[in-house]
Amino acid sequence: MADHYYTSQPAAAHDRKTWEALLRGQTFRLVSDAGVFAKGGVDFGSRTLIEAMDIPEGAEVLDVGCGYGPIGLTAAKLAGRGHVWMIDVNSRAVELAKENAAANGVNNVSIVESDLFSALGDRSFDVVLTNPPIRAGKATVHAIFEGAYERLRAGGSLWVVIQKKQGAPSAKEKLESLFSKVEEVTKDKGYRIYKAVKA
Repeated sequence: MADHYYTSQPAAAHDRKTWEALLRGQTFRLVSDAGVFAKGGVDFGSRTLIEAMDIPEGAEVLDVGCGYGPIGLTAAKLAGRGHVWMIDVNSRAVELAKENAAANGVNNVSIVESDLFSALGDRSFDVVLTNPPIRAGKATVHAIFEGAYERLRAGGSLWVVIQKKQGAPSAKEKLESLFSKVEEVTKDKGYRIYKAVKA
């Protein structure tokens, strides 16, 4: 089986694409490549999460599985004087995210290659965002939820986008086992946006 985006060193031949995307009123010029998730444009799930997520001014934010960066870079614009950490296991995605941050003048970000949360040390966050890598399996998705809970500050929130047919009900159940409050913020074309708040 060919490797997919949840791999540290994609073997796919390069096939770079550049386009513009309007996200939360900001125009981003983005480049992506083969071997990363949604290489042809901002996918519907990520776009739905971007439109729903609440990023307070000055927030410390984490984007788990950042890919080439649309979620985290939008969050960085919204956070203003805050800071966004963007992590991904995929080295090609990390390099693209860095390139996209520079091209769009986004300076309040740290973009690092990390297998789940391994590169973050003991940092904590106000907001965690994820469009989780469903193809990596339920254990990985649940590990993202658990790690997010551990790293969120009290009152902090985890925002998740997941398709109903790809496990939204079990994802919600897992979130409810960890967080004091879980709400479905929006749903669109089978995608669910969950906000889970840490007491």
